[in-house]
Amino acid sequence: MADETAGVLGFTAVAAVVGVFTGVMAATFRLLLDRAGDLRADVVQWAHGSPLLGFVLVVAGSAAAVCIAAALVHRVEPHAEGSGIPRVEAVVEGRTEPGSFRILPVKYVGGLLSIGSGLALGREGPSVQMGGNIAIIVGKVLRRSRGDVRLLVAAGAAAGLATAFNAPIAGGVFVLEELVRRFDPRTTLATLGASASGFAAAHVLVRGDLEFQMTPVAAPRLVHAPFVIAVGVLTGIVGVAYNRAVMAGLRAADTSRLPVEVRAALIGASVGALGWFAPSLVGGGDRLTQDALLGSGTITGVCGILAVRFVLGVVSYAACTPGGLFAPMLVLGSDLGLLVGLVGSSLAPGYAPEPGGLALIGMAAFFTATVRAPVTGLILATEMTGSAVLLPPMLGACAIAMLVATILRCQPIYDSLTDRAVRGARENTDDGVRPEAHLS
Repeated sequence: MADETAGVLGFTAVAAVVGVFTGVMAATFRLLLDRAGDLRADVVQWAHGSPLLGFVLVVAGSAAAVCIAAALVHRVEPHAEGSGIPRVEAVVEGRTEPGSFRILPVKYVGGLLSIGSGLALGREGPSVQMGGNIAIIVGKVLRRSRGDVRLLVAAGAAAGLATAFNAPIAGGVFVLEELVRRFDPRTTLATLGASASGFAAAHVLVRGDLEFQMTPVAAPRLVHAPFVIAVGVLTGIVGVAYNRAVMAGLRAADTSRLPVEVRAALIGASVGALGWFAPSLVGGGDRLTQDALLGSGTITGVCGILAVRFVLGVVSYAACTPGGLFAPMLVLGSDLGLLVGLVGSSLAPGYAPEPGGLALIGMAAFFTATVRAPVTGLILATEMTGSAVLLPPMLGACAIAMLVATILRCQPIYDSLTDRAVRGARENTDDGVRPEAHLS
């Protein structure tokens, strides 16, 4: 019993160390991405002083950054492609082997280039995978067993997500609900311990403010039920469409005859051009989500944002550079909820809930429809906004969105991406190519 207790304490301590390193890494990554976003906005504003030359410079700069990011992935470390969460899931499940130490620098630099250039990608995916890679490094240095390393990878992933969104509980719950899918004591201790230590370490560099601000919303009433149901149905349908569109985009990229770098440069140039005319529409989209949660916008404007961000998210992920899916999902979900709120306020003033409140509900429901992790969606939305008053309608909308996605037989996005990753690994092994060269 004493040996078992010592073993659990030692393993939990190792997980906490992984969390600390991951927290510092994810915090610096976030700070540099914020600087890159500010720099991009400043450059676009400066370039408008010389419209023709400025447009060329902005487009060329974005194309070059995305091209370099794709080249780093394609030529240096293919395992750093895409979100990284499917890769972590495959490692945790034992479906593929832990990758090279090169994942960490390639993911870090490639993520800064691709997300910083304006692609509609999130910082959470890279943070999760880099946390998992840090866990692999620590586990090998301390000579932990193969099973322990896999659990440490899950713990590092939790710390990465906790720091990316200032959401330590959601970070731990996401890994337990989505990646390991069990709550045994050893796994839970490692995951929550790493999430907490990573969050604490990150506070040395990043303030622990709420991710998004919300105006106070009224308590839910039964008369609001039709609008909540509408949000659940709409986010379920659009979530299914988004999952299928992302996978279709990846299939098109996999079968394209264009060199990876050329394809990425074309996508980067397109995003740069969009950023020239509408700089608020490119990038991870945190400001768009914030606007939705404040209830600001018109029906026409929100429809335009939804259309552009839907296509932009799919195209950005097809560039196969480092970048996550969470942040783009939050934009779509919050704007879908906002759209229902604006329409409701127009058709039934006095009966519809606040549009900002429905935006929050939509954010959680869309995440549930795409990822099929409702508990994480509820906790993530609550932690990022500090608003718990809408938990009951959020729960209802998430249940409806999940039901719609299930009825439409849509596989959760990370399950689809993990299957693609494992298939790519097997195909490359059969062809005598370096294994796992197409992990997303």
